[in-house]
Amino acid sequence: MTTARRITRHRRVRAARKPAIGVLAAAGVAVGAWYATAGAATTAPNLAPTSTTVTLAAKFPYLSAGYNNTREWTRTTTAVAPNGTLRVAWPAADGVHVTPLTAAGKRSGADTVVKGTKEVGGLVAHNDGFALLTRVADTNKWKETAAAVVRYTNGRQTFRTKLTGTASHDTAPLLDGQLTWNGSKYGAYFVVHGAGGFADGHFGDKLSYVSAKGAKLSGGWSWGCSHNEGIALHAETTGAFTSLCFDDWRSGLFVSTGIGAPDTAPVVQREQCWAGYCGGTFPSRTGDLVKSATGRYATAFASRGAASAKKNPADTSGRGWTVKPRTSTHQVAVAFMKNRNSALGRAVYLTSAAGTENTNVHVAPYGKDRLLVSWESMKGAKCASGTCTGTFTGTHLRLVDWNGKAQSADKVVNARITGDIAVLKDGTLTWAYAPVTPTYAKPLTGASPTTTTLKVARLKP
Repeated sequence: MTTARRITRHRRVRAARKPAIGVLAAAGVAVGAWYATAGAATTAPNLAPTSTTVTLAAKFPYLSAGYNNTREWTRTTTAVAPNGTLRVAWPAADGVHVTPLTAAGKRSGADTVVKGTKEVGGLVAHNDGFALLTRVADTNKWKETAAAVVRYTNGRQTFRTKLTGTASHDTAPLLDGQLTWNGSKYGAYFVVHGAGGFADGHFGDKLSYVSAKGAKLSGGWSWGCSHNEGIALHAETTGAFTSLCFDDWRSGLFVSTGIGAPDTAPVVQREQCWAGYCGGTFPSRTGDLVKSATGRYATAFASRGAASAKKNPADTSGRGWTVKPRTSTHQVAVAFMKNRNSALGRAVYLTSAAGTENTNVHVAPYGKDRLLVSWESMKGAKCASGTCTGTFTGTHLRLVDWNGKAQSADKVVNARITGDIAVLKDGTLTWAYAPVTPTYAKPLTGASPTTTTLKVARLKP
């Protein structure tokens, strides 16, 4: 477990925190990221998703304001149960709704409304119900919510386990989280705010394990990446669950598996990670982590790269890093890990147009040996404080192999990807999304627009 060393106490907000003037000017050793230039495969796969429409029982506010009020999709999470049925979680004014669907993406019953909850932090589907990582009311010095795992069985709540509180000196005003299940226990990974103790007023992350009956288990950590600007988690049958974090102090993407991201956490990619600069790298600060049959891992993110990176001499702790970005706009990057503890140390870039901003990057397994990478693009990008506006130019799908080499040309589709993707037993990818065309022309101010329908997309390899 790492300790918090900052002396400034503050609440985390969705706003840019600019580095000191000297940071961006600092010179350093160029860090390695190489660019994929391989052409597409000659056989064109069918990357056109089909979809069904699901009518909602409440209004779904489908946009959220990110750093600098950047427009982001409000997360929907789609999960598949062992029997092939689906659950989709989405927030509404009366709590988080969990909608049951058939394997074909059609409604199979009424929503379960998890009262008194905010935010979809992760979802696990079971044959008899689901488990949800969310936020619930709490009493603490900051008057903020607590993180909790809520389990429903056959339509009734069977446990509601709080993961933050007075005894652990932490709160969860937002989660940016993931919930995974290995068949016997849950892993919940999320952002925490110190409320007393050594980390009072600071932001870090926490990994908690919970049993099938809702009991807190040993393992994980109480304080990790500080601040955490992006989380990814993959369940393992034994040992620590594999995890990644975007750390703004060490400035980049790191492997945090089992060790709470101490100063020696392996580097996946150096990035300028001040809040607002690195905050949109994973969609809604929640990333995808895909495991191959051979035990390798892949993740994808929006990246500005690193022209130089070195330790910040003004940080007496020795932990802070200064990173100068390679590009002003975000490009699509795919990074690989050779196992749950070690990164390969280089990212493959799928895009390179300087005036094009890329956002909402996802990756999912596609068949036995390929990956589906998706993202949204905008032309005429105007960037300030690490975030960009521009004209939306499409949702892109591309196949790559496990070395990042292109296996298809880009396919621009009408189906959006606004949250987690579920993988059925036959390899079909399915996800729920708001059926609207995004706009990134200006930041989001005021209340989110709403929809009373979702589309459920299916893409079979």
